[in-house]
Formats: sequence, C-alpha cells, structure tokens
Amino acid sequence: MTVNTLFPTDYQLHLFHEGNLFQSHHLFGAHVIKNSGNSFTRFCVWAPNAKQVRLVGDFNKWNGREFELQRMNEEGIWILVVNQDLEGEIYKYEIITHAGEKLLKADPFAFYAELRPHTASIVYPLKNYEWRDHQWMNHKNHHILSDPLVIYEVHIGSWRKKEDGSYLTYKEMAEELIPYVMEHGFTHIELLPLVEHPLDDSWGYQGTGYFSVTSRYGEPDDFKYLVDQCHQHGIGVILDWVPGHFCKDAHGLYRFDGTHLYSYQNHQDRENVVWGTANFDLGRGEVQSFLISNALFWMDWFHIDGFRMDAVANIIYWPNTGHEKRENPLGIGFLKKLNRVIEEYNPNFLMIGEDSTEFPHVTAPARYGGLGFDYKWNMGWMNDVLEYMETPPFARSLVHSKITFSLLYAFSENFMLPFSHDEVVHGKKSLLDKMPGDYWEKFAQLRLLLGFMFAHPGKKLLFMGFEFGQFAEWKDKEQLDWNLLDYEMHQKMSNYVKMLMKLYKRSKSLYELDHLQEGFEWIDADNSEQSIFSFIRKGKKDDDLLIIVCNFTGVSYQDYKIGVPNPGPYREIFNSDQKEYGGSDRINKKNLMAVSEPFHGKPNSLNLTIAPFGFHMLRPVKKRKERKGNGKENLRGHVISRREGQQAE
Repeated sequence: MTVNTLFPTDYQLHLFHEGNLFQSHHLFGAHVIKNSGNSFTRFCVWAPNAKQVRLVGDFNKWNGREFELQRMNEEGIWILVVNQDLEGEIYKYEIITHAGEKLLKADPFAFYAELRPHTASIVYPLKNYEWRDHQWMNHKNHHILSDPLVIYEVHIGSWRKKEDGSYLTYKEMAEELIPYVMEHGFTHIELLPLVEHPLDDSWGYQGTGYFSVTSRYGEPDDFKYLVDQCHQHGIGVILDWVPGHFCKDAHGLYRFDGTHLYSYQNHQDRENVVWGTANFDLGRGEVQSFLISNALFWMDWFHIDGFRMDAVANIIYWPNTGHEKRENPLGIGFLKKLNRVIEEYNPNFLMIGEDSTEFPHVTAPARYGGLGFDYKWNMGWMNDVLEYMETPPFARSLVHSKITFSLLYAFSENFMLPFSHDEVVHGKKSLLDKMPGDYWEKFAQLRLLLGFMFAHPGKKLLFMGFEFGQFAEWKDKEQLDWNLLDYEMHQKMSNYVKMLMKLYKRSKSLYELDHLQEGFEWIDADNSEQSIFSFIRKGKKDDDLLIIVCNFTGVSYQDYKIGVPNPGPYREIFNSDQKEYGGSDRINKKNLMAVSEPFHGKPNSLNLTIAPFGFHMLRPVKKRKERKGNGKENLRGHVISRREGQQAE
C-alpha cells in the first residue's frame, strides 16, 4: 500500500459534498491502517473556512507545527497521514481561522472520547470485537407491525448504581439489566442518547460526539458487548437519536471552523432558544452525509435495531417566532431522504418518530410521499389519558372524551403509546403518584391505566420504574427506588406487570391488527355517567377476540350488562382487582353465559361483576376438539405438524 491510496477519491469527495456519502465515517476521522508490516494513522476533517488545520495531542506535546493537515479541495477537506500507529492516543484539531482565532476542536467523526470533563478525541479502532449475535441478525423481524412490541426505556446512569454511587459499566448493565428485562417480558430496551455529551444533566440529548459512544460507562467494545448480549437473549436495542440540534460547547460542532458550518447560517433558524442549542443545517449536503452516515454507523458497528428520533417537530418546522408554524422544507426533505436510505439499507431497522404535531403521513413510506417512519409516538393519547387519570374519579364524567377521542385517529398512523421519561420528571410526578386518591386507590388506578394501555391499539413504551410503582418522580442523579420492592403493594405491582406483559404477548388480538380499524370495535363508549368503557380487540382470525371492560371509578357493580358479538360462555382471563395484584378480589370466577338478547348494538349480551377501578379481560370459551381413542394419536400428529410447519417457514 502506498501513501497515495490513503487519500480520498474525487468521487468520494463529490458524494460527500452532494449529501450522498453515506459511509463517510470510513473516510473522515482517525483510522489506523496496517499493511505489509507498515502502520499509518490517517486523519481527515471537513473545515472549509479554516486557514490552517493542525493535529495536536499528547504524542506531539500538543504542538502541531509538524503535523499540519493538507487541504485536498476548495470545499475544505483536510487530510494528514502519520507514519505511526496512534491507537489509543488522544487528539484534537487546532484550527486557525481567517480571523486569526485558534480553536481546539474534538473530531466530529471520532469513535471514542475522553471521559468528561475532558474533551479530547481518542484514536480507537472498531474492528476488534467478535460478535456472537448472528442468529438475531439473520432472523430479524420483517413483520413488526403485526407482532407484539413493548419497549423498556432506560437511562443507564440512573437505572441502578453501585454502592459507592458510581455508574454501572456497559458490561455490568448487561449482567443486571438483561435478566430483569427478560423476567418482565419486554421485547426491546430503548436507551436514552449515548452519543458523547459534556453535561450529565442533558441526559445525552445535547451531544458533541455523534460517532462516539459515551465513555461514562466504558469503551465502545463494552457497549458492543451489551448489545450483543441483548441480542443473544432475544432483546432488541433502540437508541434515542438527536439529528435535529447539537450543543454549543466550544470543543464541539458549533462554529467548527470559525463559521456556522454544521448549523443554519440565519441566526433565527439556527438558534434553538428553548434548549440553548444550535439546529443542524439539514439542507446542506455535507451535513446530510454526516447524519445519514451516523445512522448507518450505529447500525453497522453496534448492531443497533432502531432509533427513536427525538424532537421531530423541531425538524419539520422552523423555530417558533410567535407566529403560525412554518414548515421547514429542508428538514422535511432530510427526513424523507434519511428514512428512504435506511429502508433500502436495512428494511428491518426501526425508525420511531417523537412528533407532537399533526403533520400528516409521518409513518407513510417516503417513496409514497410520507416521512417514512415506522412508528409515531401518540403524544395526543398520552396527554389525554394522563389528564383523564389525574382528574378525580367523581369528575371524570366531565372529561369522558379524553378516553374516546384517540380512537377517532388511532389508525391514521402507525402509533406507539408512550409513557416516557418526559412524563415523570420536572415536577410532573411518577405515574403512580399522578393517580388521585389514597394509597390503595393509587395502585388500583395504575393497574387500570396500564391495562387500558395494553388493550388500546398501538405498540407500547414505558420508562423504567413504572413496573414496580416508583413513587417519587425520576431523579436522574440517583438510582431507582429498588427498596420499594420490599413492600407488599410494590411487589404485587411488579407481579401484575409481569402477568400483563405475558398475557399481551400471547394474545394476538392485542397486537396483530394494531394499525388497522378492523382490530378494534367499541361496545360502549358513551357511559360517561359511570365512567365505564367496553370494547373488543380482534386478531386476524375471526375467533381471535377479547372483550375489554374498564371501570374508571371506585364503584363496583354486580350483574353489569354489556353487549357481546357471540353467544355462549365467556371466561374472565384477567382482572386487575385480583387479590394477588393488591386488589379487592371482585372477580368473575365462573364462566359468564352470553344469551341472545341484543344490547349495545350487539346481538348478544352477558352480565359480569365490575371491580372498583377494574380492568377486565374476557375471552369466548372455545370448544375442545373431540379426541379419538386415548388422545395420544392426535397429540403425536400435532407435534409432527408443528415441526413440519417450522421447517416450511
């Protein structure tokens, strides 16, 4: 290998400036290249408005006089090949601007960075890890819309801590988090942003190193181990990702070469006053190459299964100036391009948009004019249902539509129902503490809320701590209140969540048709006087259905009548008021017989006991198939057919 082959081609440079170099991290940043016994370290950076760029670090005592980068083209690509293996060395770029400023900048494409408060980049190769998740990667789900999906949202820094208050490492998280997630039955974990960021209090949402997994919890290979172990245990991994804006710390992207290189030139468009950040210039080709490459980078090098994209509204619309919302065609075009590229590159990669607006076709494919996300957070449902639950039960009849309104638009997008970290912080209280009433009533209503959430169309996301009834709101500098599990009601809440999750995953009617109107049918949406709602969830097969009844007051009822589609016996398969979950045990022990008496617009009806703050789930009793002989013949035939079916698949 000659040194000349280490330099980028004209075509690569053209693609980068055009916005179509989707593997730009292979060109930019620091790369150790070994060949025929020779070792080189190549550094490449984009700084079009710099007068001079030097490489500085411990290896040259932070004196870049003999480590000047060469300018490759008029668009400002700078490159330096050092005839050394600099693996593990810390470095920065010393940028001299035309105005005479001297800026010390971390590498935008660095794969690793110093532990905060230090800010230098580290030369780190990513090719040394041996992955063992081949089975997961080869059999990723192509049909996620019709499969169960329950996401456990986690902030690594505060899920659990060591006795001395320090963070668990990525490897330690793998040993503790994965068994916990498996025990509860979550299908995925979602991690708050792990790009390198200077301030703990930003939770990673204001990043500086988009290609550097934060060093707070270990090295990049340690994070690979966490993802690898998740996959080996059947758990998907989703990252929070923030391509809309970045923090303005001096060592980061802001004014990288003395000018607003990565952000909009117009001050009004650039400055994100709410968060104190700068908005990416999403219409600039080089920024598009940077961000789309970053998406593929996490996919390729860390086997990430999806992104939850933060603050999509901040991309769709220009910053709010107090007037009507103004659509940002640059941001909209970027989202369509990004999602189109990702779909072509890996159709199994999940793209989830956190969008609080009414912008249409967020989850329609980009090739048909939509934004191209797989899911959109249903912020309307979340706000409405929490407002309803925080209303005293005796007054809920006055806000009845807060429960029913979501079903008017539930199938206009592919929705995800979120109770995220944003709803349990900054004085908003925990989910449990949002519930009005006394101690018992709070737990009863949280069980009801979670039951309603799992029965409502849409995939699910819940922030850590909900599963055992965290009483205090999230404290990001402390671990969850694990000691609560020593108390009976919190332990029973944990058991309730585990059983609810198990029931959800084995009930096709609760997820198969989440995105289609055919999967949901009201029985009674109008009983505002008693605040009782009843509806049907359906699967793809005609006999796959569940009857759901939710009582949002503390009043119980005997012989409450509802309409049902089919005659015959029904069995209550789940009741949030069971004693083992902390309830008063007002349950329906025996089968409930539906008779041919029309009610609620249905041809049949039945009567059941309704528990206070009760969530009830009924299933038609299916007749057992007649057996021949002693039944062994049928059993063997069933086993053979399953095996044949698996082979056919």
